Amino acid sequence: MARNSLILASTALALIGGAAAAETFRWAGTTDPQTMDPHAANLAPVTSFLNNIYEGLVRRDREMRIEPSLATAWAPLEGEDGWRFTLRQGVRFHGGEEFTADDVLFSYERGRSDSSDVRSWFAPVTEVRVVDDHTVDFLTAGPNPLFPDSIANFMILDRGWAEANGAELPARDEEKHTTRNTNGTGPFILTARDPGVDIRLRNNPDWWDTPEHNVTEAIFTPIGNAATGLAALLSSEIDMLAPIPIQDVERLGQTDGIRIFEGLEARVIMLGFGHDKDSLTYGSGDVEVNPFQDVRVRRAVAHAINVEAIDQVLMAGKAEPASQLQPAGLSGYSEAHAERPAHDEGMARALLEEAGYPDGFSFGLRCPNDRYLNDEAVCQAITGMLQRVGLNAQLDAIPVRTYWDELRAGNYDVYLLGWSPGTFDAEHPMRFLAATPDGTLGSWNFGGYSNARIDELLPMVQQELDPAARQAMLDEMAMILQDQMAYVPLYEEPLVWAAREGIDLVQRPDNFFMLRWVTVE
Repeated sequence: MARNSLILASTALALIGGAAAAETFRWAGTTDPQTMDPHAANLAPVTSFLNNIYEGLVRRDREMRIEPSLATAWAPLEGEDGWRFTLRQGVRFHGGEEFTADDVLFSYERGRSDSSDVRSWFAPVTEVRVVDDHTVDFLTAGPNPLFPDSIANFMILDRGWAEANGAELPARDEEKHTTRNTNGTGPFILTARDPGVDIRLRNNPDWWDTPEHNVTEAIFTPIGNAATGLAALLSSEIDMLAPIPIQDVERLGQTDGIRIFEGLEARVIMLGFGHDKDSLTYGSGDVEVNPFQDVRVRRAVAHAINVEAIDQVLMAGKAEPASQLQPAGLSGYSEAHAERPAHDEGMARALLEEAGYPDGFSFGLRCPNDRYLNDEAVCQAITGMLQRVGLNAQLDAIPVRTYWDELRAGNYDVYLLGWSPGTFDAEHPMRFLAATPDGTLGSWNFGGYSNARIDELLPMVQQELDPAARQAMLDEMAMILQDQMAYVPLYEEPLVWAAREGIDLVQRPDNFFMLRWVTVE
């Protein structure tokens, strides 16, 4: 796959002009969105699904470009740092409430709260000012050219509806009205949610935009078992399945009535470490300290893993080895640091011996078993590779519905993580994964990695307007993360979907599935 422009390499099928006959569309995936609250979980399955119901000030088109949504225009403020957004008039929420700037302010306050999982989006914001009902200013700590891109998934709730239902704050750690109920402005309206069973939507006849779909009812079913999902697709019980097992791509591609959609997701799969742990959580007891605080041990892990073998055996050669926290081809990628550690078991053993662990040690490896493509199988392969150099990983693969809580609770020594930069820029993973956690920044930096220079450079990167100067700082940050082996980037994940003939859709590289581009013959 050409790497010069990952964004433009997304698979986009031509849509049928104009709305066709009304249709029911049924689709399935491995992960059930855990909440309907748009500020409670910064998780791709949640954000992707809710983008069909809620809307933000801006949105991404088929080629991942920013375009107007609830804001019709935006521009830098004059005389101070920040952005002014001009809001779309005549928009109403699904409940009939009028959309105004006060709803933007409320959603910002809610999204910035301590109980929100999306507060890192607003780290640069110092104040939000309502100018009038259809104008709102976001003031930032300095120039922030990426800010409109950074809030493409910032979804707006109606203040009155949320307050009337006791949902002033996100339902992150408890169930609230917004866990199972919605009130957005988007193209689809939630009609029923039965967790683990299905989620039902109907089209919004009063949507402000011109529909490019012909779906009147949409039904999502979580199917964790791959064989069950494929059987449902082949029997036409569902119209689309995402993802499909890699090993079945060739067979399905030769099956009458089935269309395969392939691409490369803008997501890097990586290993993370408990940098701030002074001892192992799941060690054998003969190691009193946390060996992963030693960079030599982290480098040994990187050299022990054969990413090319994982790609060929488990991903059918459809993955792409990764060297950084974001994929190659995206804005800010460091070409100067494109090389990843070579697979070298001898080097891994030598590093372990130099670090004082010639016989290796035991530790706990936490992985999800239903979040990423072949995630449990990948972790099993990694376990075997680490075993060959004396690192005895005790693998525990668990469902994603409890996985993030386990990581936040520190119940791991090493963990598997996938990251897709929401802005399609290198600043995004730096902000979420590399910045020292402070309640706003580093909200997905589970291992507590901290580097003063990274923290110093991050706000400078966010504010720098000169592309060359900005790239130089991102190059330095990439160098630091590689030198310290803060994470072990493994590969960019493949995208593999399948649908019945007669289904037209768009496969974006962020793996978001948007019903507003679906037509059913």
